[in-house]
Amino acid sequence: MHRAIVLNPADNVATLLDAGAAGEPCALEGERQGRLVLLQDVPFGHKICIADTVAGETILKYGQVIGRASCAVRAGEHMHVHNIESARARGDLQKG
Repeated sequence: MHRAIVLNPADNVATLLDAGAAGEPCALEGERQGRLVLLQDVPFGHKICIADTVAGETILKYGQVIGRASCAVRAGEHMHVHNIESARARGDLQKG
């Protein structure tokens, strides 16, 4: 079974500890426990969604905001640049 680590109890993403394929089970370890099924292929070291997330919802890793969901994401889906909009170093959002 694949494993993913949750680094803070408030996190809604976990980091996959080895590459996984769609349909395979994954155990959550660390600050949250549980199991889910990967809904997509996910490379080693990438994030997976651990709770259904609506578009615009804050994404937390290490208990810190890393961005916002750019679309609805289901638990078990790959979380990366295709569905997370960064909230850091966004010069385009700074007031002029």
